[in-house]
Amino acid sequence: MAMLEPADTVVRAFLSVERSATEQRWVSRLDQAGQNRALAMSQVHGIPELIARVLAGRGVGVDDALAFLDPTIRSLMPDPHMLTDCEKAAQRLVRAVETGEKVAIFGDYDVDGAAASALMYRFLAHFGLTPEIYIPDRIFEGYGPNPAAMQQLAANGATLIVTVDCGSTSHESLQAAKDAGTDVVVIDHHQVGTELPPAVALVNPNREDDLSGQGHLCAAGVVFLVLVATLRMLKDRRHRQAFTLDLLSLLDIVALATVCDVVPLKGLNRAYVVKGLIAARHMNNAGLAALFKKAGLGGPVTPYHFGFLIGPRINAGGRIGDAALGSRLLTIDDPSQAEAIAERLDELNRERQAMEAAMLAEAEAEALFEYGDGSGAGVIVTARENWHPGIVGLLASRLKDRFRRPAFAIAFDPSGKGTGSGRSINGFDMGRMVRAALEAGLLVKGGGHAMAAGLTVERANLGKLRTFFEEAAAKTVNELVESSVLKIDGAIGASGATVQLVDQLEQAGPYGSGHSQPIFAVPAHRLRDVRLVGTSHVKITLEAMDGSRLDGIAFRAAEAPLGQMLLNARGRNIHVAGTVGADLWQGQRRVQLRVLDAAFAP
Repeated sequence: MAMLEPADTVVRAFLSVERSATEQRWVSRLDQAGQNRALAMSQVHGIPELIARVLAGRGVGVDDALAFLDPTIRSLMPDPHMLTDCEKAAQRLVRAVETGEKVAIFGDYDVDGAAASALMYRFLAHFGLTPEIYIPDRIFEGYGPNPAAMQQLAANGATLIVTVDCGSTSHESLQAAKDAGTDVVVIDHHQVGTELPPAVALVNPNREDDLSGQGHLCAAGVVFLVLVATLRMLKDRRHRQAFTLDLLSLLDIVALATVCDVVPLKGLNRAYVVKGLIAARHMNNAGLAALFKKAGLGGPVTPYHFGFLIGPRINAGGRIGDAALGSRLLTIDDPSQAEAIAERLDELNRERQAMEAAMLAEAEAEALFEYGDGSGAGVIVTARENWHPGIVGLLASRLKDRFRRPAFAIAFDPSGKGTGSGRSINGFDMGRMVRAALEAGLLVKGGGHAMAAGLTVERANLGKLRTFFEEAAAKTVNELVESSVLKIDGAIGASGATVQLVDQLEQAGPYGSGHSQPIFAVPAHRLRDVRLVGTSHVKITLEAMDGSRLDGIAFRAAEAPLGQMLLNARGRNIHVAGTVGADLWQGQRRVQLRVLDAAFAP
């Protein structure tokens, strides 16, 4: 006789949505235990019920709730000396400060690299040093230190090179510096092999012998800990200038890097961002202030502004222009110089957006030709000769969102060598698949982690690579998509979507990797108005039975199933799921729903 499944193991669909516009099943984020925890949190601490549900849904315990809502650097910062080699690094930096050495800073070309470089620069400059910052060219030099650059820095007189956000696996390059008589301190957060490079110190919470438990930090976050240790040593030695430096005032740079590098927003990272936002709102960093002004900042700085206004502009320098512009912007104090660099980064970002739009149109056309709507594909792979290799990662991300499948975009140069980048969906380890392709001899280079990967491939192997990826991914990916769920934190009506709710939600943030943005369902509201905004966004107005209204927008959804459903549902009752935020309109804050999904209401 067949066994019946116990009724309490069946998870009911939220609002009975079994299949939404984006082909997802809606479920409550909280199980019964989570609901009990949220209720206790609300009763014991007086936390609003919806906020308690958000906290409980992200693993916050009843006893930890109040401390979670007010994270502090003091309570969450470990002893920096817990990081392996941190004491050695601090000692070497102290020596450089005390003897006035020529120091070079070698950073990566992304936001984290620029921020980490600027952080180290500002610290050393406070003590009268004039460090040289070197950021490699993404296209011609690639990631991390290279022997020629290290030799050049040594020839320029550097007796100490500090690599930030890179260097952990750069054995040959660090040996070149050592052979030139220059010490190297590595401060990084990327994966490290068992064999360590020849450095005076390698501070990396992800090295195998590091027991600090800080592996979730970005490079700028690690640099900050090293500087805390260095400042303590300088104070112990009664260095006069050590008592006039406020390290906390530099947390705006650390927060920027933490948000843009998409590291988990837990523990110290959360305190970095919360306190860094406070520092950023004072606009004491001339470069950040200039870039915020250029980007048209409205209202107080939020993680959104770091991630979507500032980050892309700094990254634009590394993608298609001068990779050193970002770090330079974050180090200068002259407003006019800052304004000039901000203007250039804004121009580069507009160029990047135009290039991305043109490349995306080609990539989507190729994907539609090769894979149709993508429903039967395991992995989307697109490739062209005229694409800019600095933008392929953005293309892959857009393709992943459009087709809900792991996706790659590959830019081939005239010689037939392709530089590609990939982005994955939750549950599928893209890095492992790429490493397997490398071992199979299909790639020149390749690596990455679960959600993103990079590769280099010869054009002659592109067809074989597509087949390899498809065979490796199809079964797993299709099962993941088929069983895809959207986790809902709670339900709100149009009248409940208030600025006060947004403020309460912000206190439970910041949100990002490891601490996801709350998703709320707006049940059975009439779609009063719907229209296209720009070229691809869909703007909606929802109306409740009591007449209250809520505006929402579905970004880049016009051609997607979600956008098509909304555009054809005017006047109907629908369930909508999304995140809530507030923006400034004519001097007043107003709430807006960012629409992620929708379904017809009975």
